[in-house]
Amino acid sequence: MFSIWQLFEMNFLKDNALKEAKTKIGHINKKEIQPENLIDISVKNGDVIGILEVPALEKEIPILHGVDEEELKIGVGHFPGTAFPGQKNQIVLSGHRDTVFRKFGELKIGDSFIVKMPYGEYEYIIDHTKIVSADDQTIIVPNDGQEVLTVTTCYPFQYIGNAPDRYIIYALPKK
Repeated sequence: MFSIWQLFEMNFLKDNALKEAKTKIGHINKKEIQPENLIDISVKNGDVIGILEVPALEKEIPILHGVDEEELKIGVGHFPGTAFPGQKNQIVLSGHRDTVFRKFGELKIGDSFIVKMPYGEYEYIIDHTKIVSADDQTIIVPNDGQEVLTVTTCYPFQYIGNAPDRYIIYALPKK
């Protein structure tokens, strides 16, 4: 559970990170950056790297590199070592169920995620979901040549305290 002060602080930090992400996305010459050149992308934990838009929930959430508590209290965390959009591999994004991913249990197969990066926008359609135990790391599996957006959060959604499971959403690039 979060106190009122913690929720206020998280919303303040999230709003500032979202403004930073919008600035980064709006001021990059997208023609100069190609996703195939992003293998050597240089980011460190805590860097704001993009925006996750969830049209079905009318949400825009900043994406930060890293999945430590510092990143997750501000927005969506990009799991280090996984791909970035356009790299034709697995992208893993994580967030808290009771803050930035509130209402994610309402998403349905066929709903979309739009990932906005400084070098372009990528739309993914929810293909399937599953529930795994909290310590199950098998969901992070490189998919050379096949891009998949894997979104993770704690489960059950209404659980108080550290939830025992994870809710996993798999989304594929829109064709």
